[in-house]
Amino acid sequence: MIPAPTLAPLLGASMIVTVATGPIDYPKGAAHLSAQEKTAATVPLVRTATECIVQAVITDPRFGKNSPQLGDLIVASMPACVAPVRAMIDAYDQYYGEGSGEAFFMGPYLDLIPKFVVEAGKKAAAP
Repeated sequence: MIPAPTLAPLLGASMIVTVATGPIDYPKGAAHLSAQEKTAATVPLVRTATECIVQAVITDPRFGKNSPQLGDLIVASMPACVAPVRAMIDAYDQYYGEGSGEAFFMGPYLDLIPKFVVEAGKKAAAP
């Protein structure tokens, strides 16, 4: 499991994602939730998607070797992590508006995921 302080840059950059079970019925709609409420609801989905990608990459036998590059391994992890990543994107759309999930995923999320993979790889390799 990735420690919460490690995810701080990602969560701070994003304030993301919601529940994977589908739309939540809020009497006034999700738009009326505070940023803090949205974050509290979305953090678990970001963490789950991140942990899935990190585990898939660091357990890949090619990880740590000169080739392929880290980005290629992250892309290769996506089929194994499609459900948590999709839940994260869909929830972000629900809370922050249509298209915001993909924008978050393609922007700040993918910008920061290599850092988490490298950190986890170093911890896994340490005796």
